[in-house]
Amino acid sequence: MHSNNSNGSRAACAGGFMAFFAVTLAMWLGLIARPAEAAPFAYVANGGSNTVSVIDTATKTVVATVGVGSVPDGIAVTPDGTHVYVANSSSDTVSVIATATNTVVGLPIPVGVIPVGVAFTPDGTRAYVTNFASNSVSVIRTDTRTVVKTVPVGTGAEAVAVTPDGTHVYVANFISNTVSVLARPGNALVATIPVGNAPSWIAFTPDGTRAYVANKSSDTVSVIRTDINTVVHTVGVGTNPVGVAVAPDGAHAYVANQGSNNVSVIARPGNMVVATVPVGTAAESVAVTPDGKHVYVANRDSANVSVIHTATNRVVATIPVGSIPFAVSISAQ
Repeated sequence: MHSNNSNGSRAACAGGFMAFFAVTLAMWLGLIARPAEAAPFAYVANGGSNTVSVIDTATKTVVATVGVGSVPDGIAVTPDGTHVYVANSSSDTVSVIATATNTVVGLPIPVGVIPVGVAFTPDGTRAYVTNFASNSVSVIRTDTRTVVKTVPVGTGAEAVAVTPDGTHVYVANFISNTVSVLARPGNALVATIPVGNAPSWIAFTPDGTRAYVANKSSDTVSVIRTDINTVVHTVGVGTNPVGVAVAPDGAHAYVANQGSNNVSVIARPGNMVVATVPVGTAAESVAVTPDGKHVYVANRDSANVSVIHTATNRVVATIPVGSIPFAVSISAQ
């Protein structure tokens, strides 16, 4: 009996070893899939269909469509990736989407007149919303989803961005051709910076030392040195630049040129345009994936999103979305 048990144990051990070896070899050869981290999602505000398209960046397909308020314009994902805030420009509200379920949660948040831009502080505790016709910024406390302050800025408050360290908020004023700078947490106005005509979007470099401002009617991008709040470069780009985004490594800035249907690629720190990438009609907004490998471009008049491969500066996918996509934001998670 003992001998049989011993032989059986040795056989079991040998079989177990062979099975383990086979699994290990298969995994090494790629025959068995390893668990993969979920790719980030891109969220597109469709102003003509009152929806948000949710794109899985791994498959580059729309996986959900969420109804929001009237004429959604600006959109931003919370730093922890759990919620999306959408500025409904004709409802004068902000809708909040839970990303786990892709459903709107709670009641719309009332803000100023014609809200168009949304940005979060790095800790996610505050959302800043520009109100174009009210010439103001609404400050939303995200845990209660209530407006806790309204700050007057320039005329035609269009875009908003928060510095990476969370200490300042920059607001592009479309009509007064300026950028207002607010110091946090008090939100006092500490500077007003003249830029080009019709500033439409703002993006910071990862280190926060520079702000890039797309000037729609000047066909330029103003580069602001943030320690002195002064324009130190003006870069000529395509026609009617609207959106701008900076790569996670800070090496390039991408500018959506609405009038010329392309994206200008600016190499930093020299601020030279090194490529021009044709995309859809009326390129409105740009966002870069967290790994820096792709740029998503919302094309307002062709109702789609172009995906640019940053290594080659070529469009590798075109994704149909809703009508009049105004803006795109990508989760950091």
